[in-house]
Amino acid sequence: MNLNFQFKHFKELSTLEFHDLIALRIKVFVIEQNCPYQDLDGKDKKSYHVICRDGKGDIVATSRILPPGLSYDEVAIGRVVVCDSIRGTGAGHALMEESMKFSKEEFGEVPIRISAQKHLDKFYEKHGFISTGKEYLEDGIPHLEMLYTPNL
Repeated sequence: MNLNFQFKHFKELSTLEFHDLIALRIKVFVIEQNCPYQDLDGKDKKSYHVICRDGKGDIVATSRILPPGLSYDEVAIGRVVVCDSIRGTGAGHALMEESMKFSKEEFGEVPIRISAQKHLDKFYEKHGFISTGKEYLEDGIPHLEMLYTPNL
């Protein structure tokens, strides 16, 4: 599968790109997971967005990278989503690798905190994230706070 990654701050996104990012997030987080929640939380405007396109130019995966102080004291990666048509192909791992690589380039070798859906803990562990032990319900879905700490 041919995947192309771009990294843009909200201010650099076209209206069409932002529409397609939000459409994918709603498709997965609201429709597939049957979880109505307020996706537009104001944090997109202050974040970087990872855009993953397939060979046809369609957005098939995305994440957002939040600067320190926006959600946590640390850099955060959130709204990690992969279209159902490419799940199981390694696209999710590629998305996390690219998200972490961009975070390091933009913010340096710093800790990264995430709020992971509990059933994905092993996925994030493969990228160096470790549970902080904080588990909670978010929009009715079990979540786990995880932290990546680089070897300094």
